[in-house]
Amino acid sequence: MSRDQIIFIIFLFIFATINIFLFGSGSLSADWTGFGTFIAAGITLSLYSFLYKDNPLFKFAENLYVGVAAAYTLTQVWYTVLLADVVNPLSALDSESLSNLWLIVPIFLGLFMLTQLASAKFSWLSRIAFAFVVGLGSGLTIPRTIAAKLLKQVETTMQPIPFDLFGLDLLIILVGVVTVLVYFFYSVEHRVASKIGIWFLMISFGASFGYTIMARLSLLIGRVGFLLEDWLVLPLPLF
Repeated sequence: MSRDQIIFIIFLFIFATINIFLFGSGSLSADWTGFGTFIAAGITLSLYSFLYKDNPLFKFAENLYVGVAAAYTLTQVWYTVLLADVVNPLSALDSESLSNLWLIVPIFLGLFMLTQLASAKFSWLSRIAFAFVVGLGSGLTIPRTIAAKLLKQVETTMQPIPFDLFGLDLLIILVGVVTVLVYFFYSVEHRVASKIGIWFLMISFGASFGYTIMARLSLLIGRVGFLLEDWLVLPLPLF
């Protein structure tokens, strides 16, 4: 028996022992709520087992999560999109609602996307749907992105700078925008301005990275809190 198999058996034994104690002592109620907490704790620990190494428990929890998420998304799409926006309007067609016939166009585009799963003889039809989606998405996204980011950035750098803390913020933004643009202007030698731009870029990337790490840590803290409070029924804070 390998070391991984021994660790797997020990883990299952400890997990089963803890749950028998929790159910036996009444810390977990013997109903669907307690059963759901027991299952959620097992899946959470299975996902955390990846910190040791890739293993069958992690693969099972990962595939279960993906399957449940896909099934939930499919039901939401059916009830909130297909049924509400396609099936019901088309099933209620009459002489006064013939304008809903335009829904046939997105129906065919959706069916064209599914041809990507078919043979090469029909898969070319999916390019029409993908081209439509990419073109429409770009047309809707690019103006909003320019207005929300580029024009807002330019607007901030063109405001008058008062002699107060708000003016100091505007001055820092102005220096950052100009020096970063100079850094990406490759036709001239990089001197002091471009070096300042590097500092602004590094601070921006560091802040974005730190924000991402904190968001992941908040998820981690939430799951650890679930294991301690909802599963093990320990009062927090422990100290």
